[in-house]
Amino acid sequence: MANLVRQLGQRSLNIVQEAGGMMIFLLEGLSLALVPPFRPRRVLEEIYQIGVKSTLIVMLTGAFTGMVMALQGYYTLKQYGSEGALGSAVALSLIREMGPVLTGIMVSARAGSAVTAEIGIMRITEQLDALDTMAVNPLQYVVMPKLLAGVIAVPLLTAIFDVVGILGGYLVGVVLLGVSSGSYFAGMARSVVPLDINGGIVKSLVFGLTIILVACYKGYHTGPGAEGVSKATNQTVVLSAVLVLAWDYVLTSFFM
Repeated sequence: MANLVRQLGQRSLNIVQEAGGMMIFLLEGLSLALVPPFRPRRVLEEIYQIGVKSTLIVMLTGAFTGMVMALQGYYTLKQYGSEGALGSAVALSLIREMGPVLTGIMVSARAGSAVTAEIGIMRITEQLDALDTMAVNPLQYVVMPKLLAGVIAVPLLTAIFDVVGILGGYLVGVVLLGVSSGSYFAGMARSVVPLDINGGIVKSLVFGLTIILVACYKGYHTGPGAEGVSKATNQTVVLSAVLVLAWDYVLTSFFM
């Protein structure tokens, strides 16, 4: 029993220590964005790597999510004679929840793992140490552009996800199942309010920052060798997904 309590205590201390380390890492990385030399080109390169290269998978995920939601929602609403509310149901579900959450998970799986692997390889091959030797701050050159790119790219990807998902719902609900096009968009216009859109934007900002923070931190503190990079990449994907869902609950409770 004593060993169990000791192990739980040690695990709790490790979690608190890692959370504190991430917070310090985040503050250091973001603060360097205000210190010259400024690196706008590096930020644009990271937006391309994190955002543009994730666009296709986000669009595919959004399209099929909207189609499935329209299909499921149609047969549920049909039981109550409320097929005209299909557009409202699809739009609210995507904008409030599914868009930010699924975009975050897709970005963590594609871009987050890549960021961890990139920085982890730079760590084990001593490229980060070489930057430090050349009087180039590794946090400012490598980490800070990625953090800014995550904050910029993920909300834009979420907006793309929402639009494509709504169009996918239109394809299934209106084109295939015969729901009125006017009622689909009219219900959407009546039900979606600025709070829903703003809530989705805030969620995507928090998710983007969280995902890239975890990816950079795990890569920056990766263990030695290929095994260390592999372990750090796996931890990034798992931890990012869990934190996205946890933040989603907290932020939803706040907005509700």
